[in-house]
Amino acid sequence: MATHKEIINTANAPAPIGPYNQAVKAGNTLYISGQIALSPTTGERVGGSVAEEARQVLDNLAAILAEAGYTVADVVKTTIFLRDMGDFAAVNDIYGTYFTEQAPARETVAVAGLPKNVNVEISAIAWKA
Repeated sequence: MATHKEIINTANAPAPIGPYNQAVKAGNTLYISGQIALSPTTGERVGGSVAEEARQVLDNLAAILAEAGYTVADVVKTTIFLRDMGDFAAVNDIYGTYFTEQAPARETVAVAGLPKNVNVEISAIAWKA
């Protein structure tokens, strides 16, 4: 087991827009920074609907997981930030297509605003033996 932290970054997810990394691995635990609906190639916001945004966010999370050698099945906790709680059902529908078995623990909170004026942001913690 690793006893140090390892920085995880991939070109398959958007580059950080501030002083943070896409993820940090500490031992068997991977902490993924909040992801928003940015294109990995352009860094620009994508999606016309909250469902499209949610799909891009989850694709970004999956890319970071893959770079670190994890999968969505290894995710043990997520936090969903919504600009409007009225979008909960649409985001939940997309979320359910990624986490199909043994869904992780999670909370969903409404916030006053998100970076780049997006509608949804999701962070995650993954673990594997």
